[in-house]
Amino acid sequence: MGISTSRHGEGVAEVVMDAPPVNALTVRGWFELADAVREAGRDPATRVVVLRAEGRGFNAGVDIKEMQATSGFDALVGANRGCYAAFAAVYECEVPVVAAVHGFCLGGGVGLAGNADVVVASDDAYFGLPEVERGALGAATHLARLVPQHLMRAMVYTCRNVTAAELHAFGSVLEVVPREQLRDTALEVAAQIAAKDPYVIRRAKESLNGIDPVDVKRSYRFEQGFTFELNLMGAGDRHRDAFVAEGGR
Repeated sequence: MGISTSRHGEGVAEVVMDAPPVNALTVRGWFELADAVREAGRDPATRVVVLRAEGRGFNAGVDIKEMQATSGFDALVGANRGCYAAFAAVYECEVPVVAAVHGFCLGGGVGLAGNADVVVASDDAYFGLPEVERGALGAATHLARLVPQHLMRAMVYTCRNVTAAELHAFGSVLEVVPREQLRDTALEVAAQIAAKDPYVIRRAKESLNGIDPVDVKRSYRFEQGFTFELNLMGAGDRHRDAFVAEGGR
């Protein structure tokens, strides 16, 4: 359990999240994920990274129970820095990252998928930001890479979810397949990328990041500032305590 990396075929690195029950990562887990993705991308033998998960869903964000069980602000600051590091690792990975999403993709999961180069999803996958209901803000930066602007705003305000089929219609999810076919589909897409000239693909990733209209790292850090404000004003703890009292996800 935790974060693991394996290799398949020629140049495909597979990074897997496995943190039961819902892949809500601890502070340590977010940093471990960041390290795994960066290490995979730095390896000259890697041509593409597949990011996926085991269990009930892709990712449920931060471990709120850990945050509420930790005194002071260490866990809050750690989670914010950990998410920032993991999202940046996906975005800055030296090779393309294919995210394979199943089940729920919430909060931090949207940060990972939104920063991936390609997203494939199972037909049971859904995406959302419950942050407003948790007394926090963040990852709207990444959600805006998956859905149109006005839908993104509605999703933030109402905490509604969208399905993989909806994202496929927008073009932000490449393929939607039955859950049992998801891993194979992700590996097939990865193999298509890995078959290209590895030097050219690395330069393609660098060039595409260079023409992005939004600096995702700066934009996300700006969002995180409001999470600190909400916490200082008491809204963060109030909503997180209620979440934990209700039994969490």
